[in-house]
Order: sequence, then structure tokens, then C-alpha cells
Amino acid sequence: MKILVLNGPNLNMLGIREKNIYGSETYDDLVNLVQKTAEENHVEVEVFQSNHEGSLVDRIQQAYFDGTDGIVINPAAYTHTSVAILDALKAVNLPAVEVHLSDVSQREDFRQISYASKACVKTIMGKGFLGYKEAMLFLLERADREGE
Repeated sequence: MKILVLNGPNLNMLGIREKNIYGSETYDDLVNLVQKTAEENHVEVEVFQSNHEGSLVDRIQQAYFDGTDGIVINPAAYTHTSVAILDALKAVNLPAVEVHLSDVSQREDFRQISYASKACVKTIMGKGFLGYKEAMLFLLERADREGE
């Protein structure tokens, strides 16, 4: 199985930005957790981060052609604004899980809308980095169920 883990704007600043919300662990710590989870479960993983909406759309589209089986996506601020990311997820029609480090349902009003979630099979929020692990395991279990 091949999973693409996509991270949107400002996630590269983890460990620096708003530690009261996102904690002190760094983006490298997150990537290490994702890679360790992949190794433990014999899954191929690619981690991609961009602060640019078009780059995220391009990478989602590329996933259709490169044999990706599922997507874990934290669109970050684009969660609440990007119809382009929603349309890209719908276009490739790969199972996707939306992840948010914080519980966005308990945050500002503008964060209550998620365009990406409309094309995702599951949303995980408020579990910090462990949300990524849960998302990867969910996609793996889902693939196993469908393969039966």
C-alpha cells in the first residue's frame, strides 16, 4: 500500500508557531512519526508539505497517476477556503482522511467549515500527531477490508 501524507501552509513551522495550540514538537518530529508508522505497517509513504495551494493540488492530481492508494491530508488554513483542493480530491477519487492537530470544532467560527472534508472518508481532529497515525491505520484497515 502507498499513502501520500499532505500538509498545508504553516505546518512546516510546527514547534515554533502557537505552541499553546500546536505544542512544541517540530515538523521533523511529525515526519518521523509518519515514517515510523509506515515502516511498522509495511506501508510506502510520501510526505509532502507546501504553503502553496496549487502545489498541493498538483500533488493530489499526481497521486492518481503514481499508484497512491490513499491520502492523509491536513489542508491547514486551506481547509476553510479551498474549493480547488476539494475538487482535486474529488477528481482523483482516492480514499482520503482529513487530519487536524487541534480540535478545529472548538476554535474560531471561520474554522467550522471544511471544504476538504466533503471529499474525505473520515476526519480526525484534536489528537495531535497521533491523528496522522490513526489516519494511516484507518486507510490500511480499509484497504484490507476491501481486499477481502
